[in-house]
Amino acid sequence: MTGHARDGPVVVTGGAGAIGSVLSARLVGEGRTVEVLDNLSTGSAEALPAGSARLRLHRCDLASAEIPDAPFRGASEVWHLAANADIRRGTAEPETDLHNGTLATAHVLERARRADVPRLLFSSSSVVYGLANVQPTPEAYGPLLPESLYGAAKLAAEGLVSAYAHSYGMTAYIFRFANVIDGRMNHGILHDLFAKLERDPEELEVLGDGRQAKSYLRTEECVDGMITVARKAAETVNVYNLGAEDRTSVREIAEKVVAAHGGRARIRYTGGERGWVGDIPRHLLSIERVRALGWAPSLSSTGAIDRTIAEMLARRRTPAPRP
Repeated sequence: MTGHARDGPVVVTGGAGAIGSVLSARLVGEGRTVEVLDNLSTGSAEALPAGSARLRLHRCDLASAEIPDAPFRGASEVWHLAANADIRRGTAEPETDLHNGTLATAHVLERARRADVPRLLFSSSSVVYGLANVQPTPEAYGPLLPESLYGAAKLAAEGLVSAYAHSYGMTAYIFRFANVIDGRMNHGILHDLFAKLERDPEELEVLGDGRQAKSYLRTEECVDGMITVARKAAETVNVYNLGAEDRTSVREIAEKVVAAHGGRARIRYTGGERGWVGDIPRHLLSIERVRALGWAPSLSSTGAIDRTIAEMLARRRTPAPRP
């Protein structure tokens, strides 16, 4: 593999999404030229830095073999963040994660190989661990037995990333995220709870028994962690967990959302250990590996939840701009 300039153009798939737009803005701010590939199904062009000559948006479907070659030519690295963001949709429509996860990753890797891109950075997920019996869960935990099609697609993509790295001389980075959140997201627990209370301010339905407890990480801290690893780790394939060192229960989150809406809604739990098919009711990642590189989140899971609720309230109180 030939050496491309380390500060050459960067491809970011899913670059108009919640994490991708923060990463794209960060890279543009560092003086990089960024080629964003996104189908805008969940992302938004308005989330990207406005008026920057260093950023180009290519609207395309990565699950199609017809994605453009041009953005990959001369690129120094590819950040592959695009994926289905809704685990429950993947269960209801089984082809969703196959197309938007596995096939999309295969197409991106092949474009990167043909363009001789030296570095590939992939956003995976903590759900690849399945119901881990070791918590906090380290990167070396196994066997990896995901319980959702989303998790299966992420694990399959990890395998493809590793194989391409070893077969074609790429350096690869695989990031296993905890639940990544911010106030702009149009999916996830906080978005769902806010939407339910807006429909019915008297009662909040919560899936499961409320004892589910997970780790939450802000988008900007997630991007900081990825960039730290990308700058300091140099194995052929680098696998790192990114998350907070504590977890927050669904019950606590529901009570915080109700309080933010005035505290009058009654919380009704649907019951059961899991919120939905494929849900991992309790997880906590070990971040010792990334801590050794000098990164750790500044916010706890609860702190990330509190900041995101405040952002969501502020966004709802701000009038939409007139057309």
